[in-house]
Amino acid sequence: MGCHAADGAEVQIQDDELKILLIGNPNVGKSVIFSKLTGMDVMTANYTGTTVTYTMGNVQFIRRKGVVIDVPGTYSLEATSPAEKVAVDFLNNATPDDVIICVLDATNLERNLNLALQVKEYGLPTIFALNLIDVAETQGIIIDVEKLEEELGAPVIPTVAIRNIGLRELLFKSWEIVEKHDKKPIEKLNEKERWDEVRRITNIVQITEDREATFLEKLGDMTLKPWPGLPIAAFVLLISLGVVVGLGKGLRALVFLPIVNNIVVPFMTKIVSLFVTEGILFNVLVGEYGVLVKGIEWPFALILPYVFLFYIVLSFLEDSGYLPRLGVLVDGVLSKLGIHGGNIVPLIMGYGCAIPAILGTKASTSYKERIMVSVLVSVAVPCAAQTGAFISLLGDHSILLLVSVYILSFIALAASGIILNKIVDGTPEPMLLEIPNLLMPDIQSLLKKIWFRTKGFMVEAEVPMLLGVGFAALVAETGILNSISHIVEPLVTNWLGLPKEATLGLLLGIIRRELAVLPLLEMNLSTLQLFVGAVVALFYIPCLSVVGVLIKEFGLKFAITISAITVFIAFLFGGIFNHIGNFLLLL
Repeated sequence: MGCHAADGAEVQIQDDELKILLIGNPNVGKSVIFSKLTGMDVMTANYTGTTVTYTMGNVQFIRRKGVVIDVPGTYSLEATSPAEKVAVDFLNNATPDDVIICVLDATNLERNLNLALQVKEYGLPTIFALNLIDVAETQGIIIDVEKLEEELGAPVIPTVAIRNIGLRELLFKSWEIVEKHDKKPIEKLNEKERWDEVRRITNIVQITEDREATFLEKLGDMTLKPWPGLPIAAFVLLISLGVVVGLGKGLRALVFLPIVNNIVVPFMTKIVSLFVTEGILFNVLVGEYGVLVKGIEWPFALILPYVFLFYIVLSFLEDSGYLPRLGVLVDGVLSKLGIHGGNIVPLIMGYGCAIPAILGTKASTSYKERIMVSVLVSVAVPCAAQTGAFISLLGDHSILLLVSVYILSFIALAASGIILNKIVDGTPEPMLLEIPNLLMPDIQSLLKKIWFRTKGFMVEAEVPMLLGVGFAALVAETGILNSISHIVEPLVTNWLGLPKEATLGLLLGIIRRELAVLPLLEMNLSTLQLFVGAVVALFYIPCLSVVGVLIKEFGLKFAITISAITVFIAFLFGGIFNHIGNFLLLL
């Protein structure tokens, strides 16, 4: 089994392989079906815009091979957004030898049929997967599958993707329909005619029975209203913070640090001492900033516990369907910044990692929103690794300082949004955000997502951290750090009030933002110095990988401008807080 992601609609398929396109609205379970069919650890999320680029995976069924392509979720084929353009490109490049599996949400049949009729107009072999049929039944929605098949003129397979129900039949029908397909001209309808047809079909095939709402349905309705939605949101965020900070500190103190300090470091030191005598090389490997010491301690013992727990919380909120509800609640606030509430998704993703957050802006309804959200994430949103570093630096010393850093982040987020809204051209679009059912997440899919994200973080973070620690050890042991510290001493010591050794953090922060914080752990700093160091690290230049994404998405000039602005803001506010703090201490 093999798989890969690609960037265009031209896909190379072997002669003996069947190409299957998965198409559907966001949040209908399309990516879950893809994951189940191909066995891939793909990202699945319960909110709009998860799949912006497409993903491919191989599937084998009764000695026959196929390639399943997860097309970006879209509400229509009118190509008004990047996701819709990709979907249209795939359909335009499809042939009668390809199969379309159009996934429908049984709980929102009328809205889904609009896309279904547009797909049908292409005249390609098409199967409809009627997903979430179990949820629809619990809501009192009864759909006559045979009548729906008759109206659509194509097979309709009821499915419950998370429980693998109906997926085998989907594959069987995929090969069967290609062999039997006879392309006939399809009458194209204008928008009014299409919606009239949607309503007609829905009235024929669907019956809604009156019944008492379930607890989750009642709770889902409550989360959309200011009261009690806002108190519920505050409670959810407070619990999330407690899980990440509280459990993270416990894991770090009871599990990760003892393993690193009592087992890993002594073992590495013993092994290195067998081959290397004390000196520069020895110190570079296992000294104060040794690659084999800090390269393990920083990412695994200080950062990983918080990142792992953050991904548990984020994945649960995504798959339960709560994040879009939070978007509705904050729409009034975010609209004052020039973006709608739907952008809460990439903003919250930014607290995990800026890269998927920036890429997720492709689902934004306007280019202005893409620019604004990307800048806000780059400037004022600390990622999960930074959060771990801040907790390690400030958590044991003062919870008030830790909270103050995040209050400052929110203030900077609001101020940056107001400024950007005035200087970035364009008009914000109204919020069109899919509100999925509030559900208990599927444990298997949830665990896959947490593992996939944690593994991705370690792969992405460990190599840069090792390079950074190696660089730190070299500049510290060879005396280069002293030379650089002498040059920037007026800025670091006089303006920021930090010891000249803090220059090392500034150098490492260019590689990854959290590395601007971690060297401060080795220094005996005052409360004010700890806060100033955290403020500088909060706004410091984005990680090199984030800068690379900014270059790819918006161009070199844009990325350089954002990087320069973040460095300026970091030193400006760091110095201001240092001098204000010293002034207050003198009173």
